[in-house]
Amino acid sequence: MDHLFTVSGAAAMPVSPTGLAAEGLLERRHLQEWVIGNPQILGESVLVITAEFDRWADTDGIPARDRLDVLGLDATGRLVVVELKRGTADRDVHLQAITYAALVSRFDLGTLAQAHHDFLVARGQDVGLEACRQRLLDHVDGEWSPELLQRPRQVIIAAGFPKQVTHTVVWLSEMNLDIDLIQVGLWRVEGHLVAGFTKVYPTPEVEEFTLAPARGEAKAAAEKLEERSRARNSVHTLVDAGLLPDGTRLRLTPRHGTTESIREAIVDWVSEDPSRATATWSNNTAKPLIWGADGKSYSASGLAEHIFTAVTGRKADGIQGTTWWGVDTGHVPDGVDPDEWATLAGADLAFLARRLRGAGKDWTSLHTLLEAVPPGRWTTYGDVATAIGSHAQPVGTHLATCDRCPSPWRVLNAAGRVSPNFRWADPTRTDTPAGILAAEGVRFDGDTAAREARLSLDELQRLLDG
Repeated sequence: MDHLFTVSGAAAMPVSPTGLAAEGLLERRHLQEWVIGNPQILGESVLVITAEFDRWADTDGIPARDRLDVLGLDATGRLVVVELKRGTADRDVHLQAITYAALVSRFDLGTLAQAHHDFLVARGQDVGLEACRQRLLDHVDGEWSPELLQRPRQVIIAAGFPKQVTHTVVWLSEMNLDIDLIQVGLWRVEGHLVAGFTKVYPTPEVEEFTLAPARGEAKAAAEKLEERSRARNSVHTLVDAGLLPDGTRLRLTPRHGTTESIREAIVDWVSEDPSRATATWSNNTAKPLIWGADGKSYSASGLAEHIFTAVTGRKADGIQGTTWWGVDTGHVPDGVDPDEWATLAGADLAFLARRLRGAGKDWTSLHTLLEAVPPGRWTTYGDVATAIGSHAQPVGTHLATCDRCPSPWRVLNAAGRVSPNFRWADPTRTDTPAGILAAEGVRFDGDTAAREARLSLDELQRLLDG
């Protein structure tokens, strides 16, 4: 962050930067604790395993005073090695990070669980070793992968980086070694210290267009990481959009990561126990699928890999499990409009997530659109959802719970009828959507609104665009 200002209306006053050393803040006591308390600095879904680790099992002469600042684990199953400097980084800081990454790459689940246990106990948390082991397993989407443990990601946090470091890190990244450079800045604003963390390398553009693809074993590990990341992102998208209510039934159709013969074998295996082909959805980003065969919770990829191994006897590698599970539209969850629910037929979780990519819980565009729908006209949940980049189900749920939505009575189901599950956000209202629409001039044939009063999708888009 190059410039920071305090703002008062049209006036912006620059804030002068300071530094950790100038403010008497220490690397271990302060900067390290900031990172431990806010692991999102290190990336999405990172669990801090330990800090100040110096119990190296190697016997190659590394002195005990060499301490790994912070060690984390991300949800894809990779270790995150963190090196901290409160000032400008040394010219060889990347060599320290690489050394620690090489050492921890030989760690196994038992070593990590013991390190996590010792770390938590030292911080006053009474937790058993087995609970620590399970916590690590639960944090990872899919099966625990020793291959991914061998490829730690490195994060170097410092107040600045000399050119020798940045140039070397760029080259190492092109050689498929993952190193992030994060710059920490400090400002004093109206008597308070404000800290900022900025990822200076790699930027999203560098990650997408510059870094070379992995090769050989490195490529296989990178592909597994990519599949797990994609599956995890799909689940986050579905949960954030609120598309699937808890209890949604899912059906198994093996796809990604299988051959035709394996798919046929899975079908035969499922026929022995039909509950193997069913799961129910819960809006839990870590393990959203509850398998019908054993009642246990799994990530989508974790369950797909479990089924693959059970059928083939081989270890699965890099399956995108969100392609294996589709919505069972024969079972309509409570409070869901059947006509709108039927539009999910044939779609797997990955496909639904792609349709919803970028959709979330910011309903500003929905409110803007509904405010523009004129009296005497109506639209559908599906068309509104398409216009704002969402889906009919979360739109309907929002309309039923938001007391700020303009004219919710002008949104009908795909058949042009008031949804049987429509309810006012204000429970004291006794009027009906059909009654209000009729008063506005919409003609009804029985309980179905006249088609000529329906806004087309193009008209909706023009209303939204202003």
